[in-house]
Amino acid sequence: MNSNLAKLQPYPFEKLRVLFDGVNPDSAYQRIELHIGEPKHPTPEFIKRAMIGAMAGLAQYPATAGTPALREAIAQWLQRRYHLPKVDPATQILPINGSREALFAIAQLLVETRLGGEPPLVISPNPFYQIYEGAALLAGAEPYFVNAIAENGFATDYGAVPDDVWRRVQLVFTCSPGNPSGRVMTLADWKLLFELSDRYGFVIASDECYSELYFDETLPPLGGLEAANRLGRPDFSKLLVFSSLSKRSNVPGMRSGFVAGDARLIKPFLLYRTYHGSAMSATVQTASVAAWNDETHVVENRRIYAAKFKAVRPLIQPPLVTTVPEAGFYFWVRTPIEDTRFARDFLEAYNVTVLPGSFLAREAQGSNPGRNHIRLALVAPIDECVEAAQRLGRFAERYR
Repeated sequence: MNSNLAKLQPYPFEKLRVLFDGVNPDSAYQRIELHIGEPKHPTPEFIKRAMIGAMAGLAQYPATAGTPALREAIAQWLQRRYHLPKVDPATQILPINGSREALFAIAQLLVETRLGGEPPLVISPNPFYQIYEGAALLAGAEPYFVNAIAENGFATDYGAVPDDVWRRVQLVFTCSPGNPSGRVMTLADWKLLFELSDRYGFVIASDECYSELYFDETLPPLGGLEAANRLGRPDFSKLLVFSSLSKRSNVPGMRSGFVAGDARLIKPFLLYRTYHGSAMSATVQTASVAAWNDETHVVENRRIYAAKFKAVRPLIQPPLVTTVPEAGFYFWVRTPIEDTRFARDFLEAYNVTVLPGSFLAREAQGSNPGRNHIRLALVAPIDECVEAAQRLGRFAERYR
C-alpha cells in the first residue's frame, strides 16, 4: 500500500457531510444547495444531438492522442479566444477526460524524487482545489501553500516565497480565474511566474476551467497561453494549461477537456497517458468538437450567470462581506463567526447548504486563509439563488 495515501485529507464535501450530521433543517423551507460547484444549466441540445449521432464510436477503442478533428477544433478555439498566431494541434494539444484527472496525472509525470534528499515541493494557491494537494502527495512531493487573502486582492504572492523553497519546487499549480475568489492573474503576475520558472526550472500547470464564465463580453480573462505569447514566449516554455467543457458548456458528465502548451511536455504526457489508459471515447470526442466550435451557447451561459450575480449581490449585506468576482460562479463571503458554525447553523435555520472556507484551505504561514469565509456556488436556478441569498441576509441579521 502506498504510504502517502495516509497523508490525504478527506475531500471538502466529505467534511461537510460530517459537519452536517445530526442537523435537522427547518422543514418550513425547501432545501437549496449552494455548496458544490456543479453546473446546473441545461446541456445544449446540439451537443446532445452530436453525441447521439456518434454512438457508432462506442464500438472502437479510442486513441489517447484524440482525433485530428478534436485537436484541430481545440487549436482553432485557442487561437480565436486568446489571439494566438498558431497552436499546433499535433504537438501542443492533448485531449483529456476533464481537467481534474489530468491535473492529478501531471504531478505523477513531472515530480522526481531522490532517495536520501529533501522531498521536492509543489506550490499551490491557498485556498485551493484539493486535487493539487493530493497530486503532490501521491507523487512523493510536499505541497507548499501560498496564501491568497483579501488584503492582497486574493493574489497568490509568489514574490513572498523564499529562495530556499523555490530551489526545491518542481511544479506550480495556478488557478485563474481562481477558486473560490474569482481573481484573474494579471500579465504582471504571469511575468513574475515565468521569470521564476526560468530561474528555478519548475513547470507551471495552469487550471483555467472557469475561464469562460465572465461578466463583460469585452473583457475575457487573460489566459496562460495568451500571457506567454504576449511576453515573447510563443513556444509556451514550461507551461501547460488545463481547460474543460464542463462549466463552459454545461456538460460535466462528458468529462471532456484538454491540456495545451509546451510541446516538450505534451510528448511525454502523451506517453504517460497511453499507459495510464485515459483515452477519451470517440463518441464524446465528436460531441466535444461541436461544443468547441460554437460560442453562441457560451455567451448565453454567461448571460444567465451575470443575471444571478446582479440579483444576488445586493442581498449580501453587512455583517457579511463580499465582492463580485472577476469570473467564475462563486461568491466568496466573509462571515462574522467561525465558518463551520455559520454553515451548520444556517442549514439548521434556513435549509441552505454552503461550503465553509476553511475546508478549502490549509494552515500556512500562520493562518488558514479560508477561515471565517463561506463559498456560495450560484449554480442553482436564479429564483433559488435569490431565495437562498434572502435567507442568508435574514440569518446574518442575528450577528449585526
